[in-house]
Amino acid sequence: MLQLNYIRDNKEDVLKRLAIKNFKDAESIIGNVMDLDAKRRNTQKDTEAIKAEANSLAKQIGELMKSGKKDEAEQIKSKTASLKQKEKELDEQLAGIEKSIHDILVTVPNLPNVTVPVGKTPEDNAVVFEHGEKPKLHDKAVPHWELTTRYDLIDFELGVKLTGAGFPVYKGKGAKMQRALINYFLDKAHAAGYMEVQPPILVNEDSGYGTGQLPDKEGQMYHVGVDNFYLIPTAEVPITNMYRDVILKEADLPVKNCGYTPCFRREAGSYGKDVRGLNRLHQFDKVEIVQIAQPEKSYEILEGMRDYVAGLLKELNLPFRVLKLCGGDMSFASALTYDLEVWSAAQKRWLEVSSVSNFEAFQTNRLKCRYKDKDGKTQLAHSLNGSALALPRIVAAILENNQTADGITMPKVLVPYLGFDAIK
Repeated sequence: MLQLNYIRDNKEDVLKRLAIKNFKDAESIIGNVMDLDAKRRNTQKDTEAIKAEANSLAKQIGELMKSGKKDEAEQIKSKTASLKQKEKELDEQLAGIEKSIHDILVTVPNLPNVTVPVGKTPEDNAVVFEHGEKPKLHDKAVPHWELTTRYDLIDFELGVKLTGAGFPVYKGKGAKMQRALINYFLDKAHAAGYMEVQPPILVNEDSGYGTGQLPDKEGQMYHVGVDNFYLIPTAEVPITNMYRDVILKEADLPVKNCGYTPCFRREAGSYGKDVRGLNRLHQFDKVEIVQIAQPEKSYEILEGMRDYVAGLLKELNLPFRVLKLCGGDMSFASALTYDLEVWSAAQKRWLEVSSVSNFEAFQTNRLKCRYKDKDGKTQLAHSLNGSALALPRIVAAILENNQTADGITMPKVLVPYLGFDAIK
């Protein structure tokens, strides 16, 4: 959530940057916030003036009572009763105004970093760099959904029977690939200094709000109505919320956590050939990395997280590219996002496998996640996260890119986790 004092002091800059995110009606919404803020400050002044007057009268009453002037004291008491009633009314007005401001601010996205490209669609994203050569497949190469059937790795139809579309059943070596990738990603994160946590996969409303998933603007979260819980769309939500209402020590920053969870997304409105097989699921596995950092170091950390994820893709020998997302393709809460995409040789298209984002103080303002600096002053920290990595499209690319006429070769780094070097 944007900080009210920043909007007040930098209104034109806020409007300019919200335009990069293609936020509709920004001028009227921010104008409304500013009008409410002015009303809030005037009401607060009136409240403070009444409280000061009431305190002054209270002192007068005390002095009059000591002097034995009870009649005069009683006359003033009737006035203080009127002031208290007025104070109560103003307090209620102030609470209402503050709620109105809050209700508007939670609908306003984070401001994009000044380096974010202008644009509205994925075609406007900036390619930062590409790595690796696209593999040349044999003449009878097929996409991964045919390979998973041929080698009995994943049963999509059984998933439909058990739950519905987008909930695959992994079998045999397909299941072992899932486990191998999860363990490999977790081991790499541990070696990079991330503390592993295993969080709940259901969160409450406060947690969804804290990281910006709630209010659910796109209807992508699964809601458990009876208990008012939400199935997590990513481990970012519970891991980042571990630091809700926490004041950290500057010496402990950056805080680095990683965690594996299944993830759940409704993917409302997704259809067509681009959602076949593992391309887009309702349930999938992912290892997430999260950092809580000092503001002045957060962009250096973002670059490091991006390079860390790129290193995983290099070890898996997958051709990939890194994109800096344009304003229109960024998430609601992000200030700057890098997407990493792997090349799918059989589909002949790029598949997103990771987003690495800096949220600056947008999430931490909601979370009240702060730290004490060297001067003892309490500051909002910055939060960052990244997929390291999401499994479905990694599996799709491994299967497609490494297929031969005789089978599918496994990446060397996975062989110790798998116990086999090929699927035949």
